[in-house]
Amino acid sequence: MTDNPKIDPTTGTETTGHSWDGIEELNTPLPRWWLWTFYATIVWGVIYTILYPAWPMVSGATAGLLGYSTRAEVAAEIERVDLSNADLIDSLVTVDLAVLRDNEDLHRFAVQAGRSVFAANCSQCHGAGAGGVVASGYPNLLDDDWLWGGTMDDIAYTVRHGIRNEEDPDARFSEMPPFDWMEDAELDATAHFVRSLSDLDHNATAAAKGATLYADNCSACHGEKGLGNREIGAPNLADAIWLRGDSQEAILRQLKAPRMGVMPPWQARLGEAEVRAVTAYVYGLGGGEAAVGDAEAAPAE
Repeated sequence: MTDNPKIDPTTGTETTGHSWDGIEELNTPLPRWWLWTFYATIVWGVIYTILYPAWPMVSGATAGLLGYSTRAEVAAEIERVDLSNADLIDSLVTVDLAVLRDNEDLHRFAVQAGRSVFAANCSQCHGAGAGGVVASGYPNLLDDDWLWGGTMDDIAYTVRHGIRNEEDPDARFSEMPPFDWMEDAELDATAHFVRSLSDLDHNATAAAKGATLYADNCSACHGEKGLGNREIGAPNLADAIWLRGDSQEAILRQLKAPRMGVMPPWQARLGEAEVRAVTAYVYGLGGGEAAVGDAEAAPAE
């Protein structure tokens, strides 16, 4: 501001002395209602920081005089929902998974609860739709190709204990050795034979040579016809489903330097009810299998 304020001749309002490209800024005061509203927000902000959690500290934040906590509110709501479903949860923990589908209400509750558990804990690897990721070796849970079995009990065991982790001594475990000691021509022949098992394009001459190599080195786990072995998690090589790709290059890469996935155990993190719930959800995605005894007992249609 200057000692001799300039008055805008058009509006009769004092100017601030600032000018941009010939346009002068008027020193128009703010409306009183706006100023009082602004002052009120300042007062409200001070009161809020006193009453509610607000100021960050080293290991937390100020609690506020009212002791309000959104975490406590959420925890109370979760407890309320758990109490309302207590009977269903107790039944889910004790029911024989093989006959869970016979109880319509309990099965519906388990599947819906399992959907949430899957979204929060499993979808990061298996995908939101459970389709898996071939490039990373995360299995597709929608098909009926199971490394360790697809019955309710099989799936529940895998969820509880995981695969190849160091946290649970009961984790499922298998290990494919590297065959980098083979010559390149032998590896190539073996890969051609493996492709022939599932009727993929292959070099018949090389596959014939690879048959002997396969029988000597691979059949002990994958079987003479490549049908796999669920007892040790050996994949079926004779179908059209591949965990890490079915190209010649992908198979050669797996022969030279096998990649094997790790799944954490979820029993301690989820608890038995949620383990069973996510089992019911995964089983119902389309690839679940009946136990042998159940299949034999099922009436023919």
